[in-house]
Amino acid sequence: MFHNRLAKVYKHISKLARKQGIACYRIYDHDLPEFPFAIDRYDGVVHAAEYKRRHGMEDEEHDAWLQECRATIAAVLEVDIAAIYMKVRQRKAGRQGQYEKFGEEKVERIVPESGLNFIINLTDYLDTGLFLDHRITRGMVRDRGKDAHVLNLFCYTGSFSVYAASGGAATVTSVDMSKTYLNWAKRNMQYNKLYKEDKHEFIHGNVIEWLDYMPRDHYDIIVCDPPTFSNSKRMEDTFDVQRDHVMLLKKLLKGCADGGVIYFSNNYRGFVLDRDSIPAVSVKDITGATTPFDFQGKLNRKCYLIEK
Repeated sequence: MFHNRLAKVYKHISKLARKQGIACYRIYDHDLPEFPFAIDRYDGVVHAAEYKRRHGMEDEEHDAWLQECRATIAAVLEVDIAAIYMKVRQRKAGRQGQYEKFGEEKVERIVPESGLNFIINLTDYLDTGLFLDHRITRGMVRDRGKDAHVLNLFCYTGSFSVYAASGGAATVTSVDMSKTYLNWAKRNMQYNKLYKEDKHEFIHGNVIEWLDYMPRDHYDIIVCDPPTFSNSKRMEDTFDVQRDHVMLLKKLLKGCADGGVIYFSNNYRGFVLDRDSIPAVSVKDITGATTPFDFQGKLNRKCYLIEK
C-alpha cells in the first residue's frame, strides 16, 4: 500500500520538479494514516520524518517497520538506502520545535534552490534548515529586493536573507533568538559569496523585545514568520500568534517605510487575521499564490502581504 501510493505521488511530483528545475521538494506528507511520514527530496538525498503517534508497536518491532519503510522509499525513489535520513518528530501546530536538538552526529549537505545554495543538516535537528514551503515567497522577496532595506525576523537559517541579498538589497538585518541559527544564516550568506559586513547584520535577541528599539519608518521589506507559540526561558512572557499578531504587526508597521511591505506568515491551523485592527494601506492573503506545487493540499500555513 505504501509502495503504491509513494510511487504514484513521486511520479507526478518529480515530473513537475524536473520541468521547473527544482532539486529540493516534498514528495509525500501523511498521505496514508498508516504511514505518517513527511518525505522530502534534497537533491540527491531524502529526509523522511515520521510524525510521532501511538503506533502500538514495541521498540524492536517499530525499528523493523521503519527499516522496511526505509527500504521501500529507497526502491521507489531509486536512491541508495544510505542516502535516506529518518527522524521521528512531534506533529506540532507550528515551528516552535525547530530548536530541539537530537544527539546524532551532524551530517550537513549543500543543496541548490533557484540559483542559490543552502546548508542543510540531515540528522541532529528536527528540521533541516530549509523550509521548502516558502520557496515561492523567497522568490518574491528577491524580486522586490533591489536597493531595499530588508528585515528578516525569526530568521532561522537566513534563507530569506540570502534571497534578499541576491536580489540586490541595500541592507539585510536578520534577527533570531538562537545563536546557532544566526551562525548558520551567516554561513549561508558567506557560502553564496554575498556576505558584506557593512550591509548584512545578524542580531541575537528576543524578536518581540527588539522591535521596541528597531529603527522607525526604515525597512522597505519585512519578513516575519513567527512560531505559533513560544514560552522560551529567554522570554519574559509567552507568545501566541493568534492572540498577539495584531500587537506584532502594529510594531512591524512602525518600523516599515511608507510604501514598504510585510510578508507575514504562520503555521497555526486555525489562524484568523484580525484585518480591522491592522492600520495598513492593504492586506492581501497570498497563501494560494505562495503555495508550491509540492505542497498543494498539504499546507496549513497562512501568508499575507501587508502594505504600509
